Amino acid sequence: MNVQEYLEQRKKHSESAPVYRELCTACIQPRFSCYCHRIQRFDPQIDFVILIHPIEVRRRIATGRMSFLCMENSFLIRGQDYSEDEQVNQILNDKNRQCVILYPGRNSKNLTEMTPESRAQLFDPTKKLTIFVIDGTWLTAKKMMRQSKNLTELPRICFNPEKPSNFRVRKQPHAACYSTLEAIHHTIELVGESQGFAVESRAHDRLLTVFDSMVELQLSFIRKADEANNPQRYRRPTFRA
Repeated sequence: MNVQEYLEQRKKHSESAPVYRELCTACIQPRFSCYCHRIQRFDPQIDFVILIHPIEVRRRIATGRMSFLCMENSFLIRGQDYSEDEQVNQILNDKNRQCVILYPGRNSKNLTEMTPESRAQLFDPTKKLTIFVIDGTWLTAKKMMRQSKNLTELPRICFNPEKPSNFRVRKQPHAACYSTLEAIHHTIELVGESQGFAVESRAHDRLLTVFDSMVELQLSFIRKADEANNPQRYRRPTFRA
């Protein structure tokens, strides 16, 4: 599903759904927190296939969806067991692609620990690098990998996070757990150059621009809610003689 197909599907869904609060058909945010005007799309020279769990689809800040809207030639595919998913299998069977999955583990190639030359040698320059990314919690991601037999044999890549996640509006298992968007951004940072993407252009920082602004907006909503629910009591000042 490309962005245009996604937007058409969302429009049809919104027209048939009961109206509670008007949501943007693209980012699925209420109009007052829509981030579409902040999006500046770019081509990372890598095709990212974002496999989004149904629970993530319903989340207020779904960073997989946000990434999809920011990147050209990306895919957003909803599901849990992708073994028989027609679109996923079509991508996997495309002989012009080299498919890998971003997933940590003992069998994963750690990009951080490799030199730029070694990273480049991981990928076939005659094929389009296609990186599958699971968008879900650690628990759902593990389950999706177990269920999706067509993903289990894919070569795996991972990295060591260089700094704590900025996803401060959702509790993470630990500080090194990146959101889907942050993981995609850092992957581009590490392998983009080898695929013809000019990392020094910092075009991929557009991902973080949208993400950080959305995090700050949600934090401001949380602060306002806390202030409304816990107003400070007026205390008469005391004076000492």
